Amino acid sequence: MDQSGAVAPFPYKPLYVQVRDQLVRRLIEGQWQPGQVIPSEMELAREVGVSQGTIRKALDAMTAENLLIRRQGRGTFVARPEESRILFQFFRLVPDDGDVTFPSSRILARCSEASGSREAATLGIAEGDEIWRIDRVRSLAETPSLVETIWLPAARFSGFGDLAEIPNNVYGLYSERWGITIARASEKLKAVAATCAEAPHLRCEVGAPLLEITRVALDLEGKPVELRVSRCLTGTIHYRSELG
Repeated sequence: MDQSGAVAPFPYKPLYVQVRDQLVRRLIEGQWQPGQVIPSEMELAREVGVSQGTIRKALDAMTAENLLIRRQGRGTFVARPEESRILFQFFRLVPDDGDVTFPSSRILARCSEASGSREAATLGIAEGDEIWRIDRVRSLAETPSLVETIWLPAARFSGFGDLAEIPNNVYGLYSERWGITIARASEKLKAVAATCAEAPHLRCEVGAPLLEITRVALDLEGKPVELRVSRCLTGTIHYRSELG
């Protein structure tokens, strides 16, 4: 970026990508809030010092990442975590009958604890640092379908223990309470068996086959925010991943 604030081109990164990175910084710093309409392409082009076509490509990239939502005749808005397309970006379990729905949740426990080696390595903190742990059961069509544990670095979630309740959509909570936007996540899948602790919550037999999904959620800067392990019954649901 030069002294005027315009983005200077670099040979190793396309100009629209540089512009995209600059605009994402506005989300990170809270200049653009969830649900807010952003300036027009013409205004942004003038402000950033690039062509309108470059701005359009940058906004297209952010829209493809579900960071922005375009609404015909109304403008371009910063995506809210509760937008249906955002919710299903991170929830891949689908009923076999195709009737897609977002699960409800019931909190089993919430506590703070010292991080173990796995949590520390995954969340980028020192072993023994304080973390928050949330255990919950999630249901599809009122049928318990998965048990889930979430770990959060306490340093990034100041006051978490003061919450009267934890909503179903925790990504919305992260955004509204702490200004943390989940931009992407990686998941690993593994076949496991239901334990004696999990079986009663899922109304299944001990040893029943489950699908274990281990997720690491990252913020807009690519920093790990959340470690989540979900163990799912798949008798009537499946994990769907769309490629290409």
